[in-house]
Amino acid sequence: MKVSVLQFPGTNCEYDAKYAFERLGCEVEIIWHKDKELPTDTDLLVIPGGFSYGDYLRSGAIARFAAIMDSVQTYAKNGGKILGICNGFQILLEAGLLPGAMKRNSSLHFISQFSKLKVISSDNAFLQELNNNDIVNIPVAHHDGNYFIDENGLKDLEDNDQIILKYCDDKGAEISLNGAISNIAGICNKEKTIFGLMPHPERAMEDILGSSDGVKMLNGFLNK
Repeated sequence: MKVSVLQFPGTNCEYDAKYAFERLGCEVEIIWHKDKELPTDTDLLVIPGGFSYGDYLRSGAIARFAAIMDSVQTYAKNGGKILGICNGFQILLEAGLLPGAMKRNSSLHFISQFSKLKVISSDNAFLQELNNNDIVNIPVAHHDGNYFIDENGLKDLEDNDQIILKYCDDKGAEISLNGAISNIAGICNKEKTIFGLMPHPERAMEDILGSSDGVKMLNGFLNK
């Protein structure tokens, strides 16, 4: 499986993503933001976390206009699978490839910790190795992770099974980590080809680092 990982000025998780997918046996190539074309053999495009362009203006707002993004838009329209993690999720929102927007955390503080997530929908390529209501332990690290969408948009997400992950406690009860509407941690598009989440599964690949729950999450993409 060929995984292409985007890299912008300020990206800081591209090598974590590369390491994670290589552990799963994938061929991984890092793609610079000034490139104009994605590799034609890309099976999965990953937009990793960090602070693209220093998060100036708004998280992901400048990256959305990078040269590579025209090719990303074409790849998405052709049904290509995309995973946006943290800043990558923010970029997907700014690019209009996923609905909604990100606001500053309700606490106005940067949150960096392990967080429990409840699987809301596993009927997709990303989470197919998990079951609904499974709980995974995945680190978060963000300042602007407060996901927002209006009432009609939220209903669409619910009706179309687009909410894939929510923040929860050890027993699965939903909690408000950052103020996100309906405690949403991750969503997908209606076609279930584009996925965005604030937590970092690529940082949860080994028990020695605190959790290996990211393995089952990312490994879903390898099962056709």
